[in-house]
Amino acid sequence: MSLERPVHPDPYELLPTVPTFSVTSSDVTDGQPLNDAQVNEGGNTSPQLSWEPGPEGTKSYVVTCYDPDAPIVSGFWHWVVVDIPADVTSLDTGAGASDDTLPGGAFHVRNDLGTREFTGAAPPAGDQVHRYYFVVHAVTDEKLGVDSDATPAVVGFNLAFKTAGRAVLVGTYQH
Repeated sequence: MSLERPVHPDPYELLPTVPTFSVTSSDVTDGQPLNDAQVNEGGNTSPQLSWEPGPEGTKSYVVTCYDPDAPIVSGFWHWVVVDIPADVTSLDTGAGASDDTLPGGAFHVRNDLGTREFTGAAPPAGDQVHRYYFVVHAVTDEKLGVDSDATPAVVGFNLAFKTAGRAVLVGTYQH
């Protein structure tokens, strides 16, 4: 059985257009393979992220990491951090370890492994190159309106109505 599948589209190109802003990382280079630290077997450590302030009207941020190339219809959510205060424009390497390492009231919702933390890249051996979308969502409300029991899908639904802007950084990985 071959694991070759068509490449999934960029999931954010399928959403309504919103203003963009810049996100950078000392740990992830856009379009390049992830460092071992961001791989499940290599360190399972969330990357450092820095972003420009979101567009006018930004009152908080949500940070996500999503793999649309997972061999399942829904893709795979690796990281979802909600309610980052508007005056915060960076997360340190390892901030995804727990809620205790997040700034001012921000919190994790469960990723697709069911844990409230960052989980690194872990595509099936021999599978195609996977893309990992690290996205900073500028939010129009101070609170997104979900709690830590929300699923990534519920977070995404709320973001559909409360996104002021979006910054995207994509790393890749193949096992």
